[in-house]
Parts: sequence; structure tokens; C-alpha cells
Amino acid sequence: MNRPDTDPSRQAPKPEADVGAPSLGHSLKIVAWGLLGVRKSSAHRADVARVSPTTIVVAALVALLVFVGLLIVVVRWVAAGA
Repeated sequence: MNRPDTDPSRQAPKPEADVGAPSLGHSLKIVAWGLLGVRKSSAHRADVARVSPTTIVVAALVALLVFVGLLIVVVRWVAAGA
């Protein structure tokens, strides 16, 4: 007889394989919403459960580099027109 904690019919369903590995695009979307500060708490909790901190750090660094690059382009464009 199976013990209750080892009975396969009583075990919780396993999460999907991609739950812990969101794409870089999804992580960039999370970072963008975080920078804007508009986010539903339920969506935030869902993202925290499925995103690794490393992915968020990489996405934040990419967003930072894009932002700084855009600032440099705008400043050069404005300075060239002056």
C-alpha cells in the first residue's frame, strides 16, 4: 500500500517547464513596467514567482544601455542643430 505522501495521485501538479525561464523580452517588459511604476499587484506577484533575479538584472542592464544610448543620440542631435 502506498503512503499518502508518496501516492502519485495526491501529489501537486508539476509546473510547466517554461515557468522559471521567461524570455528576455518578457523580462524587459517587467523592467519597463517597474520603471513606470504602474503595475497590478497580482501581475507583480505572478512575475516574481516565475522570473529569476539574474534575468531581471540582465534586462535592467540592457534597458539602461538603451536609455543612455538614446540620451547620447538626442544630446548630439540637439547640439548639432544649435
